[in-house]
Amino acid sequence: MKLSNNTENLKKRKTGFKEGIVERNLGYILLAPAVITIGIIAIFPILKTFWYSLFDMQLQNITSPRFIGIDNYIKLSQDTTFLQSLRNTVYFSVLSVILELLIGFIAALLMDLKFKGRAFLRATILIPWAIPGIIIALIFQYMFNDRLGIINVMLIKFHLINSPVLWLGTKGYAMWSVIVVDVWKQVPFMALILVAGLQMIPKELYESCDVDGATYLEKLFYITIPQMKPVIMVALLFRTMGAFKVFDTIYGLTGGGPGNSTSSISVYAYKTLFNDLDFGYGSTIAIATFVIIFILCLGYIKLLGTEKED
Repeated sequence: MKLSNNTENLKKRKTGFKEGIVERNLGYILLAPAVITIGIIAIFPILKTFWYSLFDMQLQNITSPRFIGIDNYIKLSQDTTFLQSLRNTVYFSVLSVILELLIGFIAALLMDLKFKGRAFLRATILIPWAIPGIIIALIFQYMFNDRLGIINVMLIKFHLINSPVLWLGTKGYAMWSVIVVDVWKQVPFMALILVAGLQMIPKELYESCDVDGATYLEKLFYITIPQMKPVIMVALLFRTMGAFKVFDTIYGLTGGGPGNSTSSISVYAYKTLFNDLDFGYGSTIAIATFVIIFILCLGYIKLLGTEKED
């Protein structure tokens, strides 16, 4: 009888020990499927691409590539076309993200006001963002056409220009045309994120300011913007990542031209991989793009963490 009780107690201890292990590691167990999935669809392709970047792998030697180590990365650092594409990408990203933030913030302030049909407006404003980038690029390609495009027609009609402008075929104009299209597409996304942030600000803060007789601008600069800093950082993080890896808008509008004046590093990587069929060097450009975006993300996350601590 005593032996039987000892055996039962031992079983209970083992069961309790196993349950304790499961409870302590429940978080890891639940996260495991997601981590495995991310590893399969994200980390493995990155590692595979990095491995390809260490080879001279072109169409003529695709079955027997030659290992060259970091030679492709040395070549990349001296590649004037890549450096030009990088400058274009930085220029495009900085201007488009700043404009999207400013216009999106104004739109968010307007959408946060109480008026009839506000819900319908918030739903419809998402339409430009929901349309695929390549479709928007083709639509604006016709709109920017120097002969039949509605943009030239309207500008001439209102006497803002005297003759049609070759928007997508002229250096300077082409980059600004691409920026305008990207801003038009991405402002709704920025605005909706900022609207969500505005609704998280405690209304008591505004009520206290009203009691003290604060003006709208004072409430904007001393309450709204400081309270919105974490949300603004998150919005900037998403849009900077999107702008740096932009492909469809530029490729659909200009193909990177004229004279590589609008080529981004993603467009250059695509052309190297699929036009030149240089898989090794194209993989090197792709890895460089990933590293740049990863560094930018770390910078934003560090800034966001600093804002939370403050």
